Amino acid sequence: MSTPSPSATAAAILPLVGGPANIMSVAHCMTRLRLGLRDRGPVDEDALKALPAVLGVVDDDTYQIVLGPGAVARVAPEFERLVSTSADEPAARGAQLKESQRRRNATPLKLALRRIANIFVPLIPALIGCGVIAGLNGLLVNAGWLPSLTPALTAIASGFMSLIAVFVGYNTAKEFGGTPVLGGAVAAVIVYAGVAKVTAFGMTLAPGQGGVLGALAAALLGTYVERWCRTWVPETLDVLVTPTLTVLLAGLTTLYGLMYAAGEISSAIGTAADRLLSTTGAFAGLVLGGLFLPLVMLGLHQALIPIHTTLIEQQGYTVLLPILAMAGAGQVGAAMAVYVRLRHDHSLRTTIRSALPAGLLGVGEPLIYGVSLPLGRPFLTACAGGAAGGAFIGFFSMLGEKVGSTAIGPSGWALFPLLAGNRGLGLTAAIYAGGLLTGYAVGFGATYFFGAVKVSAGDVSGVCDSGVPTAHRPAEGTRTP
Repeated sequence: MSTPSPSATAAAILPLVGGPANIMSVAHCMTRLRLGLRDRGPVDEDALKALPAVLGVVDDDTYQIVLGPGAVARVAPEFERLVSTSADEPAARGAQLKESQRRRNATPLKLALRRIANIFVPLIPALIGCGVIAGLNGLLVNAGWLPSLTPALTAIASGFMSLIAVFVGYNTAKEFGGTPVLGGAVAAVIVYAGVAKVTAFGMTLAPGQGGVLGALAAALLGTYVERWCRTWVPETLDVLVTPTLTVLLAGLTTLYGLMYAAGEISSAIGTAADRLLSTTGAFAGLVLGGLFLPLVMLGLHQALIPIHTTLIEQQGYTVLLPILAMAGAGQVGAAMAVYVRLRHDHSLRTTIRSALPAGLLGVGEPLIYGVSLPLGRPFLTACAGGAAGGAFIGFFSMLGEKVGSTAIGPSGWALFPLLAGNRGLGLTAAIYAGGLLTGYAVGFGATYFFGAVKVSAGDVSGVCDSGVPTAHRPAEGTRTP
């Protein structure tokens, strides 16, 4: 069966979510089309799941349709085009309804974590690109090849990271309702070389002190200063007074307070990560690898990006990402077991075949929402596989063998070009590969023997009974997409 075109997929989805009049906003992440809907009532969820291109749906603060990596980036513009040509409601009304919907369907904690994610997620493409170049450059340096080229590659790979605070500040102000360029201007203070001449409380600042956490705090403060100024500065003076006071007050507070505090927090994060893995590595890996899939399911895993970024700034790599990536390995193993056990369920096996390549490359959401979560128990056994893989890598951390990633975003086999450690790339890659194989094997075995029971052909509803909320399981008489 041929894959439908992006325009055909968009046209098929639109009437099933209530048509253009029901759409308030359209956005997408790496795998999901995220829709702000005026009313969830007209949504035909069963018909959506039956579409060949749809891998699953998530009913959250936005209505999320899982299309998979690559596909969603092609479908989203077509969907936006269809909606924009038919829109007949004022944008202000749509924004107001969207905000009221978010307040009804999200807790303050979830909203805070998602806001943090919204700041850092747009930076992931640059982090990936620069991380891959850094890894390639490291190989050339170690091998002694192309010595005339490696300085250029170093500059390309390091340029973004040296100014990442500015981008974080820009996105923070944008997310919290300030002027983005003012947020970037305040955060730029942190990376300015001249801060080395600033002394306060008997201490001298270092350029970059506080890193992305300091940039986030500085830009957030700047946003509140800007909004405060808007309440009393006359309109005739606003263009002059408000930006000046915003940069001045937030900048001084950053220099004489936030950089110190954020620097201490950043150092504590690095120290805690090292101590956690060096003393309780196997147990810590088991817990982190086992709990990461539920975070992905809730969309809260992006909130870990500031921690990863802080570790990369400090140590050159994050030791947490390879452990968390084991959750995807457990998911792949679980999906393979389901594929073997349910030989007569052709629809489910087709879903697995289409989603498995993405899963091997670390994008687990198609397998989560298309396979393991609707079935229930395989989701839990996939977590067991992730825990085993995490424990494997954590065990070697206890022996002093660090396995890290120079960038965030990819996992699975796509993480190999980004691997870095303290003992050499060969050993680091071998430990990571061992973790993946462990995750695959335990995820497969746990699912094969405990995560599924033999059912008649086509009967998916009886595969498991795990206590997973019914909102995430297929309705009676329907099939997993």
